Amino acid sequence: MLSAVLHSDTAVNVSVRIMNTFVEMRRFISNNALLFEKISNVELKQLEFQKETDAKFDKVFDYISDHAESEQKVFYDGQIYDAFSLIASLIQKAKKSLSLIDGYVDIKTLNLLAKKKKGVDVTIYTHPKTTLSQTDISNFNRQYPSLTVKGTTIFHDRFLVIDDTDVYHIGASIKDAGTKCFGITLIQDKQMASDLIKRLKTIK
Repeated sequence: MLSAVLHSDTAVNVSVRIMNTFVEMRRFISNNALLFEKISNVELKQLEFQKETDAKFDKVFDYISDHAESEQKVFYDGQIYDAFSLIASLIQKAKKSLSLIDGYVDIKTLNLLAKKKKGVDVTIYTHPKTTLSQTDISNFNRQYPSLTVKGTTIFHDRFLVIDDTDVYHIGASIKDAGTKCFGITLIQDKQMASDLIKRLKTIK
């Protein structure tokens, strides 16, 4: 600023040097525009790579979260909260449908199934003389549609089917989970799971 207002030889020389510096800067930027563009593209690619990497990690973590429960779990008498927590997490995994095969269901069963995601259809296969009343079913459907209850006596064990793909064998009625020692096991044999699901489809 002083070089612009002073008239000494030093001020003139400084002004010239400043102008030359700006000229050189402009020439450098102009001559290296392609380099700057490449650097910019590299930065953009790095950001995109980071975004894709983060997305991949998110998928991995989502998978880990979805499979956080062990494929086989045993609960001992008194582990009521832990048992209910695991069953609730399985119920919440469903995105489209849930099928519960359990000969002994009641209001406590519906309380667990109410933890399902919105829009998930539930079908219960239970003993024809279930303690669930039509009023219980209607009240559930008013708030958590949709629930269908089908009577059958062809099953002895309990199963939970998630989205017609994953089948869990449950060693006790879910309403009694944790009151006695029991186990929950993911059926690994895909054909076995598929056969059970097909059998369910035949029950009217």
